[in-house]
Amino acid sequence: MTQQNLEGVLRAAGNTVQMLRNSQIGAYVYPVVPGEFTNWRDEQRAWRDSAVLFDQSHHMAELTLKGPDALKLCSYTTLNSFANFPVNRAKQMVPTSYDGFVIGDGILFHLDKDELLFVGRAPTVNWLQFHAETGGFKVDFIRDDRSPSHPRGKAVTRRHYRLQIQGPNAKQILDKINGGPIPDVKFFTMDTINIKGRKVRCLRHGMAGAPGLEIWGPYAEGDEIREYILEQGREFGIVPVGSRAYASNTLESGWIPSPLPAVYTGEELRSYREWLPANGYEATNALAGSYVSDNIEDYYVNPFQLGYGSFVKFDHDFIGADALKKIDAAAQRKKVTLAWNADDVARIFASLVDTGNRGYQFFEVPTANYGSSNYDAVLDSSGATVGLSMFSGYSANERRALSLATIDNTIEIGTEVTVIWGEPGGGSSKTSVEPHDQIPVRAIVSPVPYSVDARTGYHAGWRTAGARP
Repeated sequence: MTQQNLEGVLRAAGNTVQMLRNSQIGAYVYPVVPGEFTNWRDEQRAWRDSAVLFDQSHHMAELTLKGPDALKLCSYTTLNSFANFPVNRAKQMVPTSYDGFVIGDGILFHLDKDELLFVGRAPTVNWLQFHAETGGFKVDFIRDDRSPSHPRGKAVTRRHYRLQIQGPNAKQILDKINGGPIPDVKFFTMDTINIKGRKVRCLRHGMAGAPGLEIWGPYAEGDEIREYILEQGREFGIVPVGSRAYASNTLESGWIPSPLPAVYTGEELRSYREWLPANGYEATNALAGSYVSDNIEDYYVNPFQLGYGSFVKFDHDFIGADALKKIDAAAQRKKVTLAWNADDVARIFASLVDTGNRGYQFFEVPTANYGSSNYDAVLDSSGATVGLSMFSGYSANERRALSLATIDNTIEIGTEVTVIWGEPGGGSSKTSVEPHDQIPVRAIVSPVPYSVDARTGYHAGWRTAGARP
């Protein structure tokens, strides 16, 4: 019998963990944008040494909210404060379940009075849309889903193009494009700049450790704008970044992008699961890694564990507030970077040419994740599980394999831990997994962000030096 919604899919599957661990959706794809324009190593180095152009037009969904209750809806569905959120501001928005676990995150733009735009992955867009439809809010919405992972030659269109100019030379490029100094706007504040006679909206941002701008506009204008930026930025060394290098940027900047959305359990969420489709992100999400539990709730994370503690504000009523008030924030796991041992990483790659053994799970570079939500066990010296490694890959800037993890807060920077790479029992039946053996990889607990430039150069907050993960 074909199931009609997520709730039906879960009931039919019986074990949610096994269902997601054996999802046949394939590896997470950053669509449409070419994998490389030059090579991913030079593209990584450019965001630290010169400047890059990121094309974010395709891999995120958008939800535009319009109406007198647009701000009220966002306030009710997220832990962030909206006490000071005027037009032309943006914020990283983090919704939680009734039990205080993270559903997702993304960027919320306050475009105009009674008009907001959320940009991020599907779980948060789904959550906002559900409450817009069912919560009694006076709001209309326009949804624009991410581009298809495999367009198969068909034309792809979006409502907006979305580009970022980042890196130490970004301001010189932007000043040239603008025909003079760009507006001196604060972090996560919006303004406009001039590009080829057009007024283009921009957001002061920073993904690569140096200030930059995110710009957007009608999708039909995207190619022209993109080519003009590359032409004007050539003298300053601007490099277009392909989808292969783009995803690895977070290894240096410190954002864990894809925790499992905490929606699979709880009676209060039943109506939401009945609203979610049987073939959507939540139903097909590929759960990957060496950490295995029969209880799907063991994969849920709260905002403190992801470094979002400073966002939690109890100045408003929101879903999950009561649960979060009961959590001892100081006792939670903390977000760190794990710097993997070079010899152990070399053993993973050497297994590719070892004809006498089955070999280890393939470590793709520069982004090594082989699921949508990734959970590798982190062990201490006694062999006890003390954390979860949730995003892995390689940085040509640091010349290291790195991963972002949440670990017990008693473990100090500089401690050696072990990441178990590969899945037990030879691997699950995911299409991204081949038969393999597990391998323990030594790793040093390190700061987040790992990049010194990002750690010391970002706006004060969850990515910067001294901020509690």
